[in-house]
Amino acid sequence: MNKPYRSATRLLRAGRPHQGWVNTPVTRASTYVFESVEAWRDTRARREQERLPSYGARGTDSTHALEDALIELEQGFRAKLYPTGQAAIATVLLAYLRAGDHVLLTDAVYEPVRRFCAEHLARLGIEHTYYRPDGVGIEALIRPNTRMIYAESPGSLTYEMPDLPKLSTTARKHDCWLAVDNTWASGLIHQPLTLGADISILAATKYLGGHADVMMGAVVTNERAWRALERATIDFGQTVGADDAFLVLRGMRSLPLRMAQHARSAMQVARWLLARPEVARVLCPALPGDPSHAIWLRDCSGANGLLTVELSDAFTESDAERLIDSLRLFGIGASWGGFESLVIPVNLASRAVPDSVARGPMLRLHVGLEDPEDLIADLECGLSALTQPQPLRSLRIS
Repeated sequence: MNKPYRSATRLLRAGRPHQGWVNTPVTRASTYVFESVEAWRDTRARREQERLPSYGARGTDSTHALEDALIELEQGFRAKLYPTGQAAIATVLLAYLRAGDHVLLTDAVYEPVRRFCAEHLARLGIEHTYYRPDGVGIEALIRPNTRMIYAESPGSLTYEMPDLPKLSTTARKHDCWLAVDNTWASGLIHQPLTLGADISILAATKYLGGHADVMMGAVVTNERAWRALERATIDFGQTVGADDAFLVLRGMRSLPLRMAQHARSAMQVARWLLARPEVARVLCPALPGDPSHAIWLRDCSGANGLLTVELSDAFTESDAERLIDSLRLFGIGASWGGFESLVIPVNLASRAVPDSVARGPMLRLHVGLEDPEDLIADLECGLSALTQPQPLRSLRIS
């Protein structure tokens, strides 16, 4: 009996025909023309259960090929595509929640989701409560009207990993959906659906596309959750262009190689940072000693290029910003997952659950595909400058 192919091999073949063009050609289309009224009616009657060509907004060969690749990557049932990751998240929340419902959100949630819940879900009569990013104590927060547990694995900025099998058991016990933002792992090194989640959300803008030139979100579900997502996606008019779908699918072919290099370089940079006196901590679940390291070892097969660096409490937020401004190889940009290294300051002030850990000023690094020795040299210049006395500014006397 043949052994199943490993993920890198499957990814090269996912979303491709068995013969013909190696890359699915771009199909730019809106209107599909039928041979007869009977054929038109038959397709409209069947398209809710089957994936059939009927109208461009419901998908073309290009978007269907990408959806198939994502299904293979995440080991899911079906997938849908969205113009951004935030559009994917908003559609998920509105697909499964109704007025009077309650959703539990990780306190490490992506910041725009926090605002969406406060301003839009609240307006629709949907309540939300934040829980600890590691999921500890979540069952005590579940109410009779709780309909969803929304997790990030790991969470934004601080990378706590919840125990997804345990969350899944809790969700099933209380008849809740378990939705997981899986952008950090991009489906390659972590598959929430195989660990019990119903819904896996991806910002394809990041590692899936991989080249900082496309915006897209995606959702992959199990069979139980599929129907509600499909209807909401159609009713909200969510779709993507064929050219963008082609770019993301092309980026996915090199995902295993890129992700492995991002992780190797990030670990090299992290080890160097941990030896610096200016650095108090480096947050990344792949690092031994990280609070989530055991769960990462159990549930993940790799890491990526993200690190959050906490400076010593001898420094201030202004010092962290001065460090960021001094870096030459790290662009100041909020996205990540492309080939380039990036940095931004980190502010956790909006979090709702009290943090028992005192934290110094923080910055997030995305370690790109540059030579890690060059990135380390850049960081060394910046960190060394922090301990140098600042020149006095001359006073202008009028």
